[in-house]
Amino acid sequence: MNLMDMAQAERRDLATFLATLTPEQWQAPTLCTGWSVKDVVAHMLSYEELTTFGLIKRFAKGRFFRANEIGLDEYRPLGPEQLLDLLNHHLRPRGLTAGFGGLIALVDGTIHHQDIRRPLGIPRDIPPERLQRVLDSVPTNPRLGARRRIRGLRLRATDLDWSTGQGPEVIGTGEALLMAMAGRRGVTPELTGPGQSTLAARIDRTTAHTT
Repeated sequence: MNLMDMAQAERRDLATFLATLTPEQWQAPTLCTGWSVKDVVAHMLSYEELTTFGLIKRFAKGRFFRANEIGLDEYRPLGPEQLLDLLNHHLRPRGLTAGFGGLIALVDGTIHHQDIRRPLGIPRDIPPERLQRVLDSVPTNPRLGARRRIRGLRLRATDLDWSTGQGPEVIGTGEALLMAMAGRRGVTPELTGPGQSTLAARIDRTTAHTT
């Protein structure tokens, strides 16, 4: 399965899951600080039809660091049904989210899916092929800032043939390592190894918001 197909499959899984949520669950908090489930979905879709020129305008308006909030403000008025309908019409990534053959959509979709599921207490098993591909891309992804979090550490998955880096080990499931690399708080207690405390301290010094 190529990257675009993986991204589409991930979005389909997310849409199927979102369709089961109650109105209260749509308003529940996520791992993205200050954002509800509805906010995270709106954020994801806010980049779907954005052109390069539109992105430049958004960065200019939001002074770069508030670009996510600017996009969210544009889509926040949409209700859960409207957002879900929009997601179902954009299962195949397009525009900026289709960048790098669909890798942007795959990474963002996978991480944000977990941002939503974890606080709701509704876990899932990410298809191994997708998880492996996302794990491979995250350490060098400049948008996620993983490089500075895992510098001098070796991360090793217990459920996949995956590892990265050199140094004291941090050991755990591929999904937990992914969310830790993305800077999500509350995940590191699931990890073990001599490098766990170092990674936990680095994450605690930052604020997990969005990819």
